[in-house]
Amino acid sequence: MALEEICSGARLASAPEFYSSHFVDHVNGAEHRGHEGIRRSVQAYAKVLSDLRIDVKEQMIDTDRVTSRFTVTGGCYGREVSFEGITISRFEGELIVEDWTVTDGWGLLKQLGVWRSLLIALKS
Repeated sequence: MALEEICSGARLASAPEFYSSHFVDHVNGAEHRGHEGIRRSVQAYAKVLSDLRIDVKEQMIDTDRVTSRFTVTGGCYGREVSFEGITISRFEGELIVEDWTVTDGWGLLKQLGVWRSLLIALKS
């Protein structure tokens, strides 16, 4: 639920219901901290993809960790794109305290093509 609702930006203001204030997000080599870090991470994706959606396809639970396989979809410069990702979330009590996420950036760039990819690089 946190991936689909918070990380897509649909209910970003509800992040404290799911994430600790000490949350650490490791995503594709970047690191974001706290609720402000969540906001910055979501804004980075939303800057590139309009109508950002995240659909969880599968989850596995092991003690204090949940592994989620998901699909990210959205529009980018007139083209609908979709790419896969995996997040491992670590919980303390009811709240997520740490995420490790990897997404298929290469798959996204292949769908966008050279010119759209260059526009994204210039926009960042």
